[in-house]
Order: sequence, then structure tokens, then C-alpha cells
Amino acid sequence: MKFSYSIVILPLLILTSCSSGPSEATIEGWKNEIVETEQDFSDLARKDGIPKAFLTYAAEDAVLMRNNSLVIGKTAIKQQFKSQEASGNTASLSWKPDFVDVSTSGDLGFTYGKYKFVTKDSLGQPITSEGVFHTVWKRQADGNWRFVWD
Repeated sequence: MKFSYSIVILPLLILTSCSSGPSEATIEGWKNEIVETEQDFSDLARKDGIPKAFLTYAAEDAVLMRNNSLVIGKTAIKQQFKSQEASGNTASLSWKPDFVDVSTSGDLGFTYGKYKFVTKDSLGQPITSEGVFHTVWKRQADGNWRFVWD
């Protein structure tokens, strides 16, 4: 009788090549972390102002897209907000994610939803702009989530 090792080896190769990813509970936990971070970000913008919130939740290499231009890096973001503050722009911004997803590695996620931006015209009348936001989140070395794209 001839014994074939392939009968034994093939199932072992198949079993070891199938890696099980994180559990659904783990993924949901990561999603909840991102939603909580997004909510804290929005709350800080409402409470302490847009510049403080964005600078608090931006990763060092974060990128903002504003007026068809990219603002790259936390230093440039800070400068962008300084120029807005110098112009006397007192605006409010609120948002809430409608959707969140996270990578199976748990280090990258994204959210999108609706935002509301309110500023005032030269007569002090409110000007409201509403739209859809999209934020990409990256887990930092300290375990916190910070946005890398907004």
C-alpha cells in the first residue's frame, strides 16, 4: 500500500493558510471608539471652537481639503486657522457620523455623515451651509484615533 503524504499535508496547508481575523465584537468595539472620538471632536468644536477641535484631533500628518486646496500637516492646519481667526471669522460647526467602518487590522477607519456650518455675514445675519463630510481616522502609537483626512 502506497501512502500519500499529500492527503495529510494538503488539509494542514489549507487550515494554516486560513487566518481568522478579529471577532465581530472586536471590530464593533473599534467602530464604537471611532464614533466616540468623532463625537468628542464635534463636541469640542461646539464648546471651544473649530480651530482648537481640529488641532486637537489632527494627526501630525493630517490633510484638510479646503477651497480646492490641500492643507498638509498639523503646522499648516494651525496656520490656516490663524488666518481665519485674524479675519474675525466666528463660525460654528456641528456634525454627526451616519456611517463608520474600520479595517480588520484595527488601525484605519473612516466615517461620513452630515455637517452644518454657520457663520455670519457683514450685517450679522447667519449664513448656513450644510453638506456631507468624510473623515479618515488612523490609530496612533498611543492607541488614540486621530484624523488623517478631512
